[in-house]
Amino acid sequence: MQAKRYTLIYALLMAAVVVASNFLVQFPVTGSLFGVALGDLLTWGAFTYPFAFLVTDLTNRQFGTTIARRVVLVGFIFGVTLSLWASAPRIAIASGTAYLIGQLLDISVFNRLRRQSWWQAPLAGSLLGSALDTLLFFSLAFAPIFAFLGANDDFAVGWSPILGALSTEAPRWVSWALGDLVVKILVGIVLLLPYGALMTVLRPMPQVTAKTV
Repeated sequence: MQAKRYTLIYALLMAAVVVASNFLVQFPVTGSLFGVALGDLLTWGAFTYPFAFLVTDLTNRQFGTTIARRVVLVGFIFGVTLSLWASAPRIAIASGTAYLIGQLLDISVFNRLRRQSWWQAPLAGSLLGSALDTLLFFSLAFAPIFAFLGANDDFAVGWSPILGALSTEAPRWVSWALGDLVVKILVGIVLLLPYGALMTVLRPMPQVTAKTV
């Protein structure tokens, strides 16, 4: 009963994170920093998506890989369905694909490292999952080669200095991807704080502990 209740809670949290991120990724950050136009570098979705890895890692720690994958799948179904309403279809497809593969990689990495120092499993899982997720999402969502998934965003495929500062230019979505990954890494590190704080509350279930001893 407890597993079912927590699975539902985790799944709803996951769906909320995915939908919010899918919506916010369509909006570049406005303003500038040290002369760099942030709109050429970041979207708001970069700040919310790392919470998906926190939800996955907490589920994995408490209930193991089977429940974690179930939460990812339920979150995927809810997230993609609602994202089709909240954002463009191409964004929803790209996000769903990147999310599913990135989260499954996170689960696998976390499970391999769960017996190491408390921070190694969530950090390695989120960093590797974020890197793969970012590559898949921005390629599928904005690269012209995947235009069959939906129309190209003129602003995203327009050329600008890489990271808004370098002399070399590339399509704007490439800078978004690089900036997105940097933010995900930084937020992922910061989210080790709530993960560590919740470790004493969300303890592994006996069957999970038995499998890892």
